[in-house]
Amino acid sequence: MWLRWLAFPVAVLAGIGIIGAAIGAFALLLAYPNLPSIESLTDYRPKIPLRVYTADGVLIGEFGEERRSVVKIESVPEVLKQAILAAEDERFYQHTGVDYIGVLRAAYSNLSQGGKMQGASTITMQVARNFFLSREKTVTRKLYEVLLAFKIEAGLSKNQILEIYINQIFLGQRAYGFAAAAQVYFAKSLDKLTAAEAAVLAGLPKAPSAYNPVVNPSRAKQRQLYVLRRMRELGYLNEAQLAEAQKLPIVVKREGVEYPVHAEYVAEMVRQMLFERYPDEVYSRGFRVYTTLRKTDQNAAYAASRKGVLDYDRRHGYRGPEGFFELKNGGDDAYDDALQEYSDSDDLLAAVVVEANAKEVRVWRRGETFVISGDGLKFAAHALDEKTAPGKRIRRGAIIRIQQDEKKHWSIAQLPAVQTALISVNSYDGSVRALIGGFDFNQNKYNHVTQAWRQPGSSFKPFIYSAALEKGFTPATIINDAPVVVDPFLTGGLVWEPKNYDSKYDGPISMRTALAHSKNMVAIRILQSIGTQYAQDYISRFGFDADKHPPYLTMALGAGSVTPWQMARAYTVFATGGYKIEPYVIQRIVDDRGNVLAEGQPVPAGDPSLRVIDPRNAFLMDSMLQDVVRRGTAARANSLGRKDLAGKTGTTNDLVDAWFTGYQPGIVAIAWLGFDQPHKLGGNETGAVAALPIWIDYMAKALQDVPEVHMPVPEGIVTATVSDSGNKLPDNRMEYFYQENLPPAAPAEPKSGLREEAPQTPP
Repeated sequence: MWLRWLAFPVAVLAGIGIIGAAIGAFALLLAYPNLPSIESLTDYRPKIPLRVYTADGVLIGEFGEERRSVVKIESVPEVLKQAILAAEDERFYQHTGVDYIGVLRAAYSNLSQGGKMQGASTITMQVARNFFLSREKTVTRKLYEVLLAFKIEAGLSKNQILEIYINQIFLGQRAYGFAAAAQVYFAKSLDKLTAAEAAVLAGLPKAPSAYNPVVNPSRAKQRQLYVLRRMRELGYLNEAQLAEAQKLPIVVKREGVEYPVHAEYVAEMVRQMLFERYPDEVYSRGFRVYTTLRKTDQNAAYAASRKGVLDYDRRHGYRGPEGFFELKNGGDDAYDDALQEYSDSDDLLAAVVVEANAKEVRVWRRGETFVISGDGLKFAAHALDEKTAPGKRIRRGAIIRIQQDEKKHWSIAQLPAVQTALISVNSYDGSVRALIGGFDFNQNKYNHVTQAWRQPGSSFKPFIYSAALEKGFTPATIINDAPVVVDPFLTGGLVWEPKNYDSKYDGPISMRTALAHSKNMVAIRILQSIGTQYAQDYISRFGFDADKHPPYLTMALGAGSVTPWQMARAYTVFATGGYKIEPYVIQRIVDDRGNVLAEGQPVPAGDPSLRVIDPRNAFLMDSMLQDVVRRGTAARANSLGRKDLAGKTGTTNDLVDAWFTGYQPGIVAIAWLGFDQPHKLGGNETGAVAALPIWIDYMAKALQDVPEVHMPVPEGIVTATVSDSGNKLPDNRMEYFYQENLPPAAPAEPKSGLREEAPQTPP
C-alpha cells in the first residue's frame, strides 16, 4: 500500500521534470540560433592604448581609456596561471564551459541565503559575459551566459580562452588584462611577478574595487591570503613557498605610471597632436609614436634642469610646510589620510611629521618612520624654532618633503615654486633631442617650452646685432657705452632711463665687446641707429612674431615675448650658418600591425629654401657669440673645455626671467628659469647664475665624445688689423669684416678658407 502512495509523488515529480526538461530543450532550440557570433573572439582585437617612445625605443607615455598590453599565452608565467585558476576556476581544463559542481554549490548558497544570488562563473563564462552580455544577475542573462560558454568552448581551445581572459579582464586602475595590471600595481612585467604578487592580481577579478591594493590594502591582503591558500591546496605551492609568500608585504606603486625616462611633457605633446589627427581612434587603435628624443639626452636634460631648480630653491631658503593635518590619533590609517592628497615628486618624498623639536624630526610615510637630525635639519632650521609662526613651523601634523642623499642620510627638502624649461635641438635637421617643460609634470602640466610667452631679455640682443650687420655695422664698430634718456614716443610709454645691469659704463667700445659683456646702452644705440621698424621686420626671418615685438627701443633689451621653442628655432640660424631649421618631435607613427602611417620629413640645413640670412652675417654673429662664452657673461661655460661653444645670457628687467641660449654647431640648447606668475627671482639671479649652469650640465653630457666643429669662413669675409685700446681687447688684433664694409685704410686679407680648422662630420 505504502509503495502505491510513494509511487504517485515520484511520478508527479518525474512528470514535472520531463516537462521542465522539454521546456528547457525548447528554450535552448529557440535561444541557441540567436546567440551572437564568436568571430570577435577568434579575431581578438582589444582596445590598445596610444604609446609614445623615444627614438631609441624607450616607452615614455601611454594614453587610453584602457591600460592594456596584449600577451600570448606562452609568455604568461606558470605561477600567474596557477594563481588565476586557484582564484577563479580550478577545474578550467576539465569542464566544458560550465562547472556543475560549482553550480550546485552556488545553488545551495542561494537557497540558504534567502534568494541572494551568488554566481558560479567559470573563466569561459566570464569571457562570454565580458564580450557579449551585461552584468545584471537575471535567469535569462545567466542562461545566455551558459549557452555562450558552450559555444565558445566548441570554437576555441582552452589556451585560447585563457589567453583572451588574461588580456581582457578588468582589474582596476583602468588596467585591462594582467600584463597591464602588473605594470600599474607593481611596475613589473609578467615574468618578474612573485607568487605573492600573482596572488594579489588573481584576486582582483572577483571585485576590482574592493580588493584594489592601492585603495584597500587590508582587504587586498585578505584576498591574497585566500588565493595563496587555494594554491597550496591545489599543489601549486609547497608549505615553504606558502609561508614565504604569506609574510611578504604588498608593496604597490601608488603614483602614476612610471617610465625609464622623464619625458611627460613630450608625451603629452604627442597625445594632443595624435588626437587632432585621429580623434576617434587615438586611444584604442594601438598607435605607436616614435619621437626624436634620445634617452641619454632626455635623462641629462631632466637631471640638469632639476638640479638647477633645486640649487636655486636652496639659495632662497625654506618656506615652510606644505600643509597641516590634525592627527587626533596615531596609527597608519591617520597618517595615510594625512598624505592622501600629496604625491611624491621623484626623490622629493611627501611625509607627515609625527614629532618635531630643534634636534630631531620624526616623520612617517608608507608604513615607515624616519628620523632626521644633524645636517639634515639645517635647511629648515628656522622652521623648528618655537618662535616661528605656527603656519611656518614644522610641528606634529605638518606635511613636509624629505630627501635621501647618496649616503642614505635623510634631510628636509621642499617642492620648488620656481619653474624651468629646456629644449635641445639637432641643428642639422631640427629633431628635438631633449625637452623639459617644467620642474614636474605631475605637479604642473603647463609646458613652458611651447606655451610660456616670456621676455627674452638680453638673449634677444644677437638678433638686433645681426640686423645691424646688414646696415653696415661691423664687430669692430665703436659705440658709446654711456647712459641715455629715451623719449616716451620711442618706448611706447613713459620716459625711459635704462641702465647697464651693473650700473657701470665703459665709454666707447666695439660692438664685439658690447655683446660679450651684454651692454644695454650699446644695444639701444644700435637699434636707434638702424631703426625700430627695420629691426621688427628683420627679426621675423628667425621665426619670431613681429607683433609680439613692438617697434620701440625697448626691443633692444628683449622686452617682447618669445617661447623657448621659438628661441631654439631662432638660434639654429646662427648655428647652421644662416639656415632656419624647424624643430620637430615626431619621427614616425606606426599602427598596431606595424604599418607606418606617417614619418617626419625634415628639410636639412643646407637646403637653399631654408636660408634666411647671409652666411657672412651668421659667421660674424657666431664669432661674437663665441666671445660671450670665452670672455664675456657666459665665461663659466669654459669649464666644458671646448672652443666651439657660443651663446648669450639673458636677464630681464628686475630679474624676472633668467635665460641661457647657446649652441655648439650640432646642438642648440635653450635653458630658462622663472616663476609662472612673473616676479623677481631675487638676489643676483641673472641668466649666468640661474640658467647657464643648467645649460652647462646638460651640454656636458650631450657633447660627451663629440668632436669640436668649427664653421668655415664664407666667401666675402676678410680680416683686418684693428686697434681696441681701452676696449678690453688686445691692441692690433685681427677682426672679421664683410669685404664691402672694411674700414678705410685697413689692410684687407681675403678669407675663403677656415677660421681655425676644417669642419668635421656633424655628430
